[in-house]
Amino acid sequence: MTSYVRSEREALADLLLAVGPDQPTLCEGWDTRDLAAHLVVRERRLDASPGIVLPPLAGWTRHVQDGVAEQDLAALAEQIRTGPPWWSPFGLPGVDERVNLAEFFVHHEDVRRGQLGWEPRDLDPRLRSALWAVARRSSRLLLRQVPVGVVLRRTDAPDGTPDDRVEARVRGGDPTVTLVGPAPELVLRVFGRTAARVDVEGDEAAVRAFEDARLGV
Repeated sequence: MTSYVRSEREALADLLLAVGPDQPTLCEGWDTRDLAAHLVVRERRLDASPGIVLPPLAGWTRHVQDGVAEQDLAALAEQIRTGPPWWSPFGLPGVDERVNLAEFFVHHEDVRRGQLGWEPRDLDPRLRSALWAVARRSSRLLLRQVPVGVVLRRTDAPDGTPDDRVEARVRGGDPTVTLVGPAPELVLRVFGRTAARVDVEGDEAAVRAFEDARLGV
């Protein structure tokens, strides 16, 4: 997985430079420069990164991120490319590959799919499997505000994959909806990206409840 995290970092840095600053992303209210600044703050500003997930600290995080966003986009992209410094928690052995695959895959797609004419990438089967594990592992947190049960069903598993490795219940409850799609698209959907190519199956009321719920961190 480490190599996939590295490749997503490098691809995202390259894409940021290719599209330039002030371009749209899937993150509401953020352009490409804002998204790049978010990633730099997350890994390099220990005083501000807690506010990414803790609302009482969010004001300071926004202030710091706005300052970081004043840097040249090339400088921000280089910091993303080189990864966390040794003193960052993300620089500890094993942390980058465990925590950052979802972060960089999703934000890479936030930039890609913010541009016109995007199509899903043709990904390595092993990366797809890693992303399937991410979807299952992350859903308990990301779907915590969903008022119905949720099952994930991947459509891109290799032939012969046992049923229990193709479908996973990730949230209890009744009624239940089933999210159906390739593993990368399921990751994007549970992280709250409606641009993901995922079908939501279930009765009409349950589907509506899922679609109206807040997903993500």
